[in-house]
Amino acid sequence: MHVGDRKRPPLSPKEAWISDGRQVLHFRPTRWDRWCQQLEITVGELLPDQPVPLLKKRLEISREEALKLWAEKRKEGWQTTEPQWQPPQIPNAERRSALGRKTV
Repeated sequence: MHVGDRKRPPLSPKEAWISDGRQVLHFRPTRWDRWCQQLEITVGELLPDQPVPLLKKRLEISREEALKLWAEKRKEGWQTTEPQWQPPQIPNAERRSALGRKTV
């Protein structure tokens, strides 16, 4: 069995984008440690006359909820897509905290 053939979700956090042609969901890990795994989901609406989707809402959910949402959208026919906008960068102190590392 080839490593890329696995059906289970990755153990480490990854950004991902999914769209139905009208809406876009951006999955981004925000907190990832042994006890707490959270992802931020940003919802955008594709507009025909705009190069970047209109951002509608943002929520933070657990890894399990994110996996369920991803599977549900894929069943509905949503497809993975390229990044639709450049997400804001997390300052270094927040990034270390989000990854469970101590700040000095």
